[in-house]
Amino acid sequence: MKKAAQHADIRKYSSQVVDGLKQTAARAMLRAVGFTDADFSRPQIGIASTWSNLTPCNMHIAELAREAGIGADAAGGKSVPFNTITVSDGISMGSPGMRYSLVSREVIADSIETVVGAQGFDGFVAIGGCDKNMPGCAMAIARLNRPAIFVYGGTIRLGAQRRDIVSVFEAVGARAAGKLSAAQLEEVERTSIPGPGSCGGMYTANTMASAIEALGLSLPNSSAQEAVGDPKREDCRRAGAAVVALLQQGLRPADILTRKAFENAITVSIALGGSTNVVLHLLAIAQAARVKLQLDDFTRVGRRVPVLADLRPSGRYAMSELIAIGGIQPLMRTLLEAGLLHGQCLTVTGRTLAENLSNVPPYPAGQDVVRPLGKPIKASSHIVVMYGNLAPEGAVAKITGKEGLRFEGPARVFDGEERATQAILAGRVKAGEVVVIRHEGPKGGPGMREMLSPTGAITGRGLGDKVALITDGRFSGGSHGFVVGHVSPEAAVGGPIGLLRNGDRITIDAVGRRIEVEVPPSELRRRARLNRPRRPYATRGVLAKYARVVSSASLGAVTDLAD
Repeated sequence: MKKAAQHADIRKYSSQVVDGLKQTAARAMLRAVGFTDADFSRPQIGIASTWSNLTPCNMHIAELAREAGIGADAAGGKSVPFNTITVSDGISMGSPGMRYSLVSREVIADSIETVVGAQGFDGFVAIGGCDKNMPGCAMAIARLNRPAIFVYGGTIRLGAQRRDIVSVFEAVGARAAGKLSAAQLEEVERTSIPGPGSCGGMYTANTMASAIEALGLSLPNSSAQEAVGDPKREDCRRAGAAVVALLQQGLRPADILTRKAFENAITVSIALGGSTNVVLHLLAIAQAARVKLQLDDFTRVGRRVPVLADLRPSGRYAMSELIAIGGIQPLMRTLLEAGLLHGQCLTVTGRTLAENLSNVPPYPAGQDVVRPLGKPIKASSHIVVMYGNLAPEGAVAKITGKEGLRFEGPARVFDGEERATQAILAGRVKAGEVVVIRHEGPKGGPGMREMLSPTGAITGRGLGDKVALITDGRFSGGSHGFVVGHVSPEAAVGGPIGLLRNGDRITIDAVGRRIEVEVPPSELRRRARLNRPRRPYATRGVLAKYARVVSSASLGAVTDLAD
């Protein structure tokens, strides 16, 4: 009796679709796509693939999806593959198409939820490669609360002379400054991206893959594997089988996605020196999981967590070089033993985080990719949440300490990324200035574009330590320098960043966590009265819909904000 009840429970959703007289038509249609008699009595496992040949990040994921299906079938499930979308941040960067990047996170989450819900899958594997795939998949996992596992598609190998995509963006600035010839720039273009996989530093894709593993939604070491090779294929097969095991155990995402799990994800992201996008995405995943997470939690956790990994963009090493010494698992064990992780959190293995890490060996002697706790790169978080009269709802900076901890200078204001990048490349931005790029927020962009083109141009022109940049948009994980994004409220809703004028003196204080403009409150109020809304970029279609419903960046820029 107990066995029969368990069997019914693991088919809680698929049984409603395929069992009984009234579902005869459904079975008839499923037979046409390959279902056998035996398949109708097995739990259905969806395999959500973000395959697309439009980017190296995702070009190999169809193969990985097949491996996940093999694993699910061998474990007694019935795998059903389906696709969702991806767009390429790296390809659309600096163009109007980048407005769709953050929108795609919502589309991915919505589409996975739609397919899994409509088809009655009992559990699913979600496989992502490019930046917005990861949080989109995790948001769907949290919303649906059915046994599920996220698999990272894996990182790219380094190109010639240890190049990666950021090498290309910075080479553009170097060419504009006359530091590279046209032939040298072409050589960088041709040799930086050698094949499949996500961008190779601790940029947004690798940061989010690591954060999701720390959350407990991926199998151990899924985040630290190259896209090409047997370890990643085996990871996919094991994930397919593990979802069936989760069904048998009755373990659901709500059991895993606790507040302490999110603190673990924040901790690991900081120790790795990860992208500021992790703030935006963890807030969004937490909202989907109905976990109360706020900007100030990143400050609270970050005060006690050091930056240990010397990884790009501000460091020396690439993700493939971290993989070569053991990935993130030895780092997590170090953090756990130091009392910086919550070891009791459950994971998709069915075991706790502490149990998963119990037999993980330390990094090999002599490596310098990851520092010991006693000799950190930075003693506290590089992700600095700031407030002030320029950001009453908060802003997010990425300060490793190499840029300095304070910057003061006159504002150089640009309405939109294109104007700023053009001015930087033309040499019109001068040392000592604070570049302001506004009307790039979630609503105003719309889509909160990443500012890798202007930051890459700044670095390439040799101004990386001589200017600061603030924006109501956001930054690629590849951006570095004295940069502050997510400035909220954004210009489009009347935020103070929209009231700035050239020459206004701005102070950015990473120690005091303040971002201020030296303009009297009365003058800001006067400017606000004179301020007029800009014409929206889009009046119909997905960008217009997104702009109407998206929340502030300080809340994760989500489109399904709960009451």
